[in-house]
Amino acid sequence: MLRQFLSKIPRSFGNSDSPELTRPNSFMTAGPHTHRSNSFNSGCGRPCATKRTSSSIFPASVVAGIEPLLPFKNAPNSEKMNLFVSKVSLCCATFDFSDATKNSIEKDVKRQTLLELLDFVASGSIRFSEPAILAMCRMCSTNLFRVFAPNYRSITSNNGENDDDDPIFCSAWPHLQIVYDLLLKFITSSCLDAKVAKKYIDHAFILRLLDLFDSEDPRERECLKTILHRVYGKFMVHRPLIRKDISNIFYRFVFEEERHNGIAELLDIFGSIISGFALPLKEEHKIFLQRVLIPLHKPKTLGVYFQQLSYCVTQFIDKDPKLSSTVIKGLLKYWPITNSQKEVMFLDELKDILEEIDMVEFQKVMVPLSWQIGRCINSFHFQVAERALLFWNKEHIINIIAHNRHVIFPIILPALEKNARNHWNPSVLNLTLNVRKMFMDIDDGFFMSCLIHLKEEEAELSKSAEKRKKAWERLENAANHRPPTTRNTAALVTHSATSIS
Repeated sequence: MLRQFLSKIPRSFGNSDSPELTRPNSFMTAGPHTHRSNSFNSGCGRPCATKRTSSSIFPASVVAGIEPLLPFKNAPNSEKMNLFVSKVSLCCATFDFSDATKNSIEKDVKRQTLLELLDFVASGSIRFSEPAILAMCRMCSTNLFRVFAPNYRSITSNNGENDDDDPIFCSAWPHLQIVYDLLLKFITSSCLDAKVAKKYIDHAFILRLLDLFDSEDPRERECLKTILHRVYGKFMVHRPLIRKDISNIFYRFVFEEERHNGIAELLDIFGSIISGFALPLKEEHKIFLQRVLIPLHKPKTLGVYFQQLSYCVTQFIDKDPKLSSTVIKGLLKYWPITNSQKEVMFLDELKDILEEIDMVEFQKVMVPLSWQIGRCINSFHFQVAERALLFWNKEHIINIIAHNRHVIFPIILPALEKNARNHWNPSVLNLTLNVRKMFMDIDDGFFMSCLIHLKEEEAELSKSAEKRKKAWERLENAANHRPPTTRNTAALVTHSATSIS
């Protein structure tokens, strides 16, 4: 069978200037898009839940077999680029990797050819011609770009929060890894002219790369993260488009689907991008913070990408400290009500922001922020209460609070007194007493006046509650002693009444 395949393939190097290779972007029109509807499963199948393998659909192969061509070391320098194009073109064949026994010889030949191409690109001996760039992009699009099947776990699970705990691995990864390594070496090679390559590594190519970030295999997403970062660094003309396309993925995730496997990796890339922003920040970057990064705190799967998101937000505040009040307002807007684990994450991020905030920005948000911290102090979840009380261990935060104590003490003190009286957790109780003592040390006189005022308010509230109780008792007694009413006369119904006669 292999002999029949090899007999159909020419044994010469071929003409690299053929019309097929010199047509720009032909790999995008003749490759994945045309074969998408009649594709076959190429080794990332997931027929049932027990196999734990990823699912994807590869474009159909246009080459029936692969011929082991002449090694690069045996070819003259004048023919090496033609040989490179021939080898790359032959690697456009795809196979079903879910069955290890099927086409095993052809798979091994292709693997050896890819490894040889990887060594050749890494050597950086010859500058890549335009036909070679086109052939390389076509080969990568054929082998990498594919359609992912629906994630069965997002359909069968109730909340999807545990999807990250048990990743699914693609059975074709040993093959995909070599292609990814080859693409990375190709993009970072000094022999690649970015001005020529940008015609083929274009917006459509980058969009297909971004689609692959939804892969369930974390190894693939890690490779994609490195490649996209290098593309962003090498092709400056594509930078605005890359930022826009990543933002669109975030928009769909937050406001439509709330399911995407690559949010953490995309935020990792954006963290590096933000660190390179020039000052002063452009308005589009501030809009990205307000409309993308802050709403990303809303999804219930925040824990999957919280570390990367927090880093991006911190980078913005480091660039422009005036944005700290904007971020705090956003956190208060999306503050979780019933999810204690998210509250802990919000408090951790808030503490990092407050450690760097200046006085002017703090005063813009200190009233709503103090009310929210007070509610967290009174939380029955001990981790939430602990995180809120540990705010006062930071010197910078203590100085800000001391300067604004006339506003903050009256808001926080009732929460501290409530905890000191009846909180169930001993650790929270001890922290509450420590914070209470710290407030006294800051301004003993004002603290005592706030405490007296609090006790007066509590006494007034107690009197009002007692008055209401007695008033209701009088009304109930009066209603019980009234004679039966006529049909059309209004009657006071007591709590024990079940019907109106």
